Amino acid sequence: MSITKRRVAFGGLASLASVALLAACSAAPAATTATPTASAVAGFKPCMVSDLGGFDDKSFNQLGYEGLQDASAALGVKPITVQSNAETDYAPNIDSLVSQNCTLIITVGFALSAATVTAALANPTVDFAIIDDAADNDFDGKTDAPNIKPILFNTAQAAFLAGYASADYSTAGKVATYGGMNFPTVTIFMDGFAQGVDYFNKQKGKSVAVLGYDEANPDAATFTGGFEANDTAKTTAQNFIDQGADVLLPVGGPIFQSAGAAIKDSGKNVALLGADADVYDTFPTYDSLYLTSVEKGIKQATAAVVQNAGTATTFDTTTYIGDLSNDGVGIAPFHDFASKVPSTLQGELDTIKAGIISGSIPVKSYLSK
Repeated sequence: MSITKRRVAFGGLASLASVALLAACSAAPAATTATPTASAVAGFKPCMVSDLGGFDDKSFNQLGYEGLQDASAALGVKPITVQSNAETDYAPNIDSLVSQNCTLIITVGFALSAATVTAALANPTVDFAIIDDAADNDFDGKTDAPNIKPILFNTAQAAFLAGYASADYSTAGKVATYGGMNFPTVTIFMDGFAQGVDYFNKQKGKSVAVLGYDEANPDAATFTGGFEANDTAKTTAQNFIDQGADVLLPVGGPIFQSAGAAIKDSGKNVALLGADADVYDTFPTYDSLYLTSVEKGIKQATAAVVQNAGTATTFDTTTYIGDLSNDGVGIAPFHDFASKVPSTLQGELDTIKAGIISGSIPVKSYLSK
């Protein structure tokens, strides 16, 4: 599989600091308690390193963590988790898990790609998996180490549906999307969202505008500069609200929380979309604002990787790509907006989904086959 990437330097994810103490995250969601349903191979020890969002980000770190916990409980093993608080933590956090004899190390997020590859090459007997990255830092279309399993999601397909729904819901004729940083796994949401709006316009003869993103020049898109819910993320959302957008899709872990605060402060009728998880469930503070969420099956995919690694004699490093055809991606229910969207919308989305799966409705992304 050939995968091309659009990537910027990792500098700026956070200010450089002294290497933090390596410790498991105490703020992570509670572990699942379950009776083991399968026997793990002798010595199996699954472990995980978060990115800067942390295991309680209400998004992809948390979903990965929950998948690890569920599978570990089913196998009757105790996982080790370590949270990263600065980009300088990535390599030492992974090394700390190697030194604790972890047999499977899952890293969460594309920012850990380089550190994961380095550790995998240095420890060929340890199995690695990485969520949201192809581990292809030389861009030759191949994973850079033979003992890494990439876990990827073609979220452009689900975001296409969300873009169509957003354009259909919008009364202002303006919607917006923006990201945390310019990484492929961020911009893939924006790609699909813009294509979905464009498809709506063509089908309905409308001209709903997408602010913050231009399909013809994606590198000029709007980014907050990081993956934290902070004043910059809130100001970015406020700018789009001031420009008249009445639907926002922020892509970048907890930055959606800042968008929710900006919408509340504005007093305007603006809908918010979640990314990765169904934020209606994971962050109910702004439930009245959520039109839908673009979901990744991170929890299920992570659990499956852990289960397979824990019971198989050989680690399967084949790249996993979640898409609409295997339910690896999708959109959440409209929840409180069910009575606010047209009654015909769900049927239209079902038809579009079938068209995307069949290939009759193409959706472009860096993961398109």
